[in-house]
Amino acid sequence: MNKTQLLPDRPGIPPMAKLPDPETVDPGELLRAYESGEIDLICILGPTASGKTRYAVELAMALGKAEILSADSRQVYAGMDIGTGKDLGEYGDIPYHLIDIVPAGMKFNIYQYQSAFADAWADVRRRGAIPILCGGSGLYIESATRAYKFEKDNGVPASSLPQSVYYIGTLVTREERVARIDRRLEERLEEGLVEEIRGLLESGIPADDLIYYGLEYKFVTQYVLGQLSYEDMVVALGNAIHQFAKRQMTWFRGMERDGVRIHWVRP
Repeated sequence: MNKTQLLPDRPGIPPMAKLPDPETVDPGELLRAYESGEIDLICILGPTASGKTRYAVELAMALGKAEILSADSRQVYAGMDIGTGKDLGEYGDIPYHLIDIVPAGMKFNIYQYQSAFADAWADVRRRGAIPILCGGSGLYIESATRAYKFEKDNGVPASSLPQSVYYIGTLVTREERVARIDRRLEERLEEGLVEEIRGLLESGIPADDLIYYGLEYKFVTQYVLGQLSYEDMVVALGNAIHQFAKRQMTWFRGMERDGVRIHWVRP
């Protein structure tokens, strides 16, 4: 059996809550709203494997003068490519920001991200382009778009961050999400995920630091160290990613309950 053909059926994953009804977003209307000052940021959010990046790139192309800012808590690290799903080839000619901005092995906190986002967002706007925030890290998204929640500590002043955000969420059914996650995990293992993490360890990054990053970096590091068999690693990692995707959707629906209007689409 091919090592990547170990992902089990997942009947034990609880069903998602009822999905919101999908909408159609008109890029022309978004462009008009941005140019008139009604909005100052477009935010594409959704769970892992829901097609966020591709949707953001297609929207940026349709708008004609847009740039993408990442809201992914692990894509900030250089050298962590396969495990974080950077898929930089998807961007084509669309400029992107907040990816590969610190070396792997560092700790990069929410306030550092918020400050880096504020600088990148202001720079994109200053150059006359439309900023599109894209990612699935709910805390990072909220630090960029709901800054008032972070002002009490070390946060960037809310006045220096977006004030009128247009949120777009990417929808997938439970069944489609499960299949996409399993397929993507198989692909990443085939692309060299284990080799990537073994190389990071050999470069001198402590195992505990990689485990701290979670998901792929946690379970594959444990496999490389001999703490998990390959089979146990694949199953545990797959389950963890599914649970993570469910928590992401829970976070975004919580934003809605807190008053955020998300326009859900099927990419």
